[in-house]
Amino acid sequence: MALKTAFTELLGIEHPIVQGGMQWVGRAELAAAVSNAGALGILTALTQPTPEALAKEIERCRGMTDKPFGVNLTILPTMTPPPYAEYRRAIIESGIKIVETAGSKPKEHVDDFKANGVKVIHKCTSVRHALSAERMGVDVISIDGFECAGHPGEDDVPGLILIPATVDKVKIPVIASGGFADGRGLAAAMALGAQGVNMGTRFCATQEAPIHDKVKQFLVDNDERGTNLIFRKLHNTARVGKNSVSDEVVRRLSRPDATFEDVAPLVRGARGRELLETGNLDAGLVWAGQSQGLIGDVPTVAELVARIVRDARAIIERDLRAFLR
Repeated sequence: MALKTAFTELLGIEHPIVQGGMQWVGRAELAAAVSNAGALGILTALTQPTPEALAKEIERCRGMTDKPFGVNLTILPTMTPPPYAEYRRAIIESGIKIVETAGSKPKEHVDDFKANGVKVIHKCTSVRHALSAERMGVDVISIDGFECAGHPGEDDVPGLILIPATVDKVKIPVIASGGFADGRGLAAAMALGAQGVNMGTRFCATQEAPIHDKVKQFLVDNDERGTNLIFRKLHNTARVGKNSVSDEVVRRLSRPDATFEDVAPLVRGARGRELLETGNLDAGLVWAGQSQGLIGDVPTVAELVARIVRDARAIIERDLRAFLR
């Protein structure tokens, strides 16, 4: 049975669960499987080498599901910025109606998406940024707590505080991101006022995730301590899985005179892609959150989504009632 919220009604999906955009992972195989399970699958635009390749990947995903799915467009500082406007145009011209945006200064993109009837989920790491995104006209805030993989911001506020603090301030639907992997998390997020959850790391440990089995087992074997925070001194904090490469990045950046150039060869995206494709866990960075401590298996996406919804319903309908005496 579905869990209906303002978020599911807005996007026309069955369950309030989103597979967040993930570089090299957000491909048609995974996004279609998530959407077919009744949640919202997300393709990652910049995983594709060109806007034309993205348009082809969108069509490939359409051939695998007739359910709603979206595309992630993340705007981050890079040495060679990709042609964001061209990727945006490919998304719009492909008829996509749901986009997840993230990163800095998204207004140009949000304005264009909204002008073309696209619903925008914007990922934020603070209440002030959520309010700014709401003023821009986005439809949903995805609030990303300190537990998350990727970039948690510089405030170090965990979801238990950040989710209700955001819900208290914005008027549009909020979904919770960072640290979610099971039905307990979904029920907790809804109790805090969220209309759903966004999961990345957990969906990596599924059979359909297009990454090497050794990486999936790495996520299963790790616990909640199995991450490193890198780039802290550069004010671009990122949470990644703990391996020899991220340990070395932390070590090099701990030097007082360290700069990004000292770690640039270690953190190149091509190295991370090699890790995901070959299973060589020392090849590069693996982006993973503290939710690794809640991952114990590698199910199909359909099994995972059904389990999360079933367990969340049981908590909401039965377990919490036991406290009312």
